[in-house]
Amino acid sequence: MQSPSPPVLKERLRSEVLARRDALDREFRDEAARRIVASALGFPDLNDVTPVGGYWPIRSEVDPRPLMEALIERGQDVALSQILHPHLSWRLWQPGDVLVKGGFGVREPGPNAPEVFPKALIVPLVAFDRRGGRIGYGKGHFDRAIAALEAQHPVLTIGLAYAVQEIDEVPVEPHDRLLDVVITEAELIRTVS
Repeated sequence: MQSPSPPVLKERLRSEVLARRDALDREFRDEAARRIVASALGFPDLNDVTPVGGYWPIRSEVDPRPLMEALIERGQDVALSQILHPHLSWRLWQPGDVLVKGGFGVREPGPNAPEVFPKALIVPLVAFDRRGGRIGYGKGHFDRAIAALEAQHPVLTIGLAYAVQEIDEVPVEPHDRLLDVVITEAELIRTVS
């Protein structure tokens, strides 16, 4: 019997892990997010890196807003992704900035916010493995964004996730970009790539 292709396997894993993530109690998610933020702020490789690209949370994702606000408080610039399908642009963001509804219902800065090219990215994900493999929502936006930024300069990639999102092995395709670090409520994982 032939095993499923990577895209088919990713879709199956995406459904399974989204169900696990969605099933997490709201109180648990809030406490886990606080732990994740504390771990990220204590991560020395993220100190003094600017600008840092982030994301506006959707569904049951780890909420990166407290982390992004803390980075700004310590003097780092933060940018949010703007979907220009099939690519992402990065626009400077400050708490309180007016956001517009972008592609896929994601809140994002308007076109007048200054564009920047992050040196570090806080990356959303559905599933991850210890090699830095990541399954997103299947559109490839962050993989393309990481590749485009890497063509300009080194980029530190940090995935934020709950521990229940870990899987044994992400089926990696040629276009997939591995993460440098994954931070969960339980640990900071320096990936092995």
